[in-house]
Amino acid sequence: MTVERSIDLPCRIEEAWAVLTRWERQADWMLDADEVVVRSSQREGVGVRLDVHTRLFQVPAFVEPMEVVAWDPPRSLTIAHGGAVRGLGTWRLTPTQAGTRFIWTEDVALAVPVVGTLAAAIYAPMLRVLMGRAQRGLRALIIASGPASAAA
Repeated sequence: MTVERSIDLPCRIEEAWAVLTRWERQADWMLDADEVVVRSSQREGVGVRLDVHTRLFQVPAFVEPMEVVAWDPPRSLTIAHGGAVRGLGTWRLTPTQAGTRFIWTEDVALAVPVVGTLAAAIYAPMLRVLMGRAQRGLRALIIASGPASAAA
């Protein structure tokens, strides 16, 4: 299944990139993440490995291993999902007159044959809602912090 959402952020592209790649702070705006832990020694570029402690319906559910597989700062990054959810998540940033457009695409499937495909199709609308909530949370964080300080 593929789900895509976009939102305009009131900051420069470099500031948006800095906020997005502050890995441990992603749980501040990504509401289904309890904690993000960097497992690799590197913090930038292809090969960054993360463990995302994820909630479902506000209940701690699982730890999802992820790895950065594409890196083009400050324009885009792609993360491979490596747990029960398989596939790629891509974040793209494009400058706009008023700031930056953040486009988030998830192209994922559940790692359970047949049942996983059906469950993913049922889950797609919920994923769309979760992604939209996360993007609105990110925008609110940037507004509350002020763009220059949010990127620091």
